[in-house]
Amino acid sequence: MSQASYDRIVKAADAIREVCGEAEIGLILGSGLSDSVTLEDPKVIAYQDIPDFPVSTAIGHKSEWVSGTLGGKRVCMMRGRFHYYEGWTGEDIVLPVRVMKLLGVKTLIVTNAAGGVNLGFTPGDLMLITDVINYSGVNPLIGPNIDEFGPRFPDMSRALDPALGELARSCARRMGITLREGVYMWFSGPSYETPAEIRMARVLGADAVGMSTVPEIIAARHCGINVLGITCITNMAAGILDQPLSHTEVLETGKRVQADFTALIRRVVREM
Repeated sequence: MSQASYDRIVKAADAIREVCGEAEIGLILGSGLSDSVTLEDPKVIAYQDIPDFPVSTAIGHKSEWVSGTLGGKRVCMMRGRFHYYEGWTGEDIVLPVRVMKLLGVKTLIVTNAAGGVNLGFTPGDLMLITDVINYSGVNPLIGPNIDEFGPRFPDMSRALDPALGELARSCARRMGITLREGVYMWFSGPSYETPAEIRMARVLGADAVGMSTVPEIIAARHCGINVLGITCITNMAAGILDQPLSHTEVLETGKRVQADFTALIRRVVREM
């Protein structure tokens, strides 16, 4: 990454800080989940008002950065993320994570909507991400390294923080919420996976597949941010059920599980 790229991150962080302030916890909301979490005393800035910042184009994603208080903690929240299939570069996709680092974020909660590969899952399940598989063929750290963010070759042996995972399990158990666990596999999209690709994903150890999240996790770990990942299983992946896949189903299922999802996120943040 060039000095110009680093300056871009600093300018974006400065613009957000001026309107929204800093935060200790970051939250990225996935498809159908953009309206699921609200903050106290929110400050909002539209992505289009942040210098050289991407804008979400995916259906079900808003394009605004919100900061406020949740469970007594200062939280910044992305209501809409960026995807490789939209044409953004890896640098674009993880720009917000690096901005969060400059704003003081120590912990990132990343969420998404995904297709279930594990035959024991059903649409509407919430899944704790225990590990990830990058099947996209790209990596957001490709290019010159910025030492201020992290090392050239970051360790990914604990991509998802075990302590945060245990906290999520404990909160879900005490709340009576079923929380599945599994490995999330990143495909580039935008086409849904074929039945053959889903069979392959299962053989490789994936429990869910989707088109986001992994680059943000990589960037967060690169710059020392601990990560908790929660997936909403919004549909069963290709070939499992005898029905076509649609983004409408993803959005509808996301809305159906908002209550449990929101309650779990709130409880986890409060107990961090």
